[in-house]
Amino acid sequence: MDYVQPLQHDDGHVNLMKFIKLVKPGIIFGNIVTLCGGFFVAVQGNFSWSVFLSALFGMAFIIASGCVLNNYIDRDIDQLMKRTQNRPSACGLVSLKFALSYAFILGAIGFAILLVGTNLLTIIIAAIGLFAYVVAYTLWFKRNSIFGTVIGAISGSIPPVIGYTAMTNHFDLVAVVLFVILFCWQIPHFFAIAIYRKDDYAAANIPVLPLKRSMLYTKVNILLFVLLYVLATFMLMIVATVHLLYCAVAIILGATWIMLSIQGFKMENHEQWARKMFLFSIISITLLSIFMAI
Repeated sequence: MDYVQPLQHDDGHVNLMKFIKLVKPGIIFGNIVTLCGGFFVAVQGNFSWSVFLSALFGMAFIIASGCVLNNYIDRDIDQLMKRTQNRPSACGLVSLKFALSYAFILGAIGFAILLVGTNLLTIIIAAIGLFAYVVAYTLWFKRNSIFGTVIGAISGSIPPVIGYTAMTNHFDLVAVVLFVILFCWQIPHFFAIAIYRKDDYAAANIPVLPLKRSMLYTKVNILLFVLLYVLATFMLMIVATVHLLYCAVAIILGATWIMLSIQGFKMENHEQWARKMFLFSIISITLLSIFMAI
């Protein structure tokens, strides 16, 4: 049956929470935070509510579209992982027809908002990000290569660039640095998840670094990308006009994350350390994005 009857309660009322879960609100919120950071770096006193809201809501709908498709494509492996086995798609509550329709509507709304309120460059970059997430990452690399993390990081690095180009309508060195900051941040963030969720990834046969290489090799890569991330946050001080508070926060957060990364080589409880790394990565990028906006 090619409809979504299971998304209804026994009394026939639509379970809106399951529709909301399909778009992964947490991912949308996280990406919007970094989009705001990129946007306000570009503002420099010329704030525009129309451009800001267009970039924010346009990308929110586009990210939601990609998440719906990701949920449907990954429904088989999500069934094998404890943290995802209760997703509506993993429970067999979403048909192909519904997933495509829902994703198309969300994507069409998102791109329409960007078209009306931003510029062609922003639309192109958003389309590249959606393609990288749905096609390159979800359909191919995630299941077939340890480089899936790298491809996934490309799409996740798009939002701050979207925020910047929506305001400036050009791709320059600042946009490159914003992209590099998010790219280098995502690698240790994802590797930390892969360490403390390695049993889930093993059950789903997803080739993540801790399973395909050694734990030591993974920790070395985490430290390397944390160092590159910190360097990139410093580069933003050179190529863009940022507040002194951003500089102070970047230094403190960077030094803390480096020290936490080094501690991983001394700790035998890999999962406990990885959870700390994951939590700090969220705190770090959120605070950094907030102080970008000052």
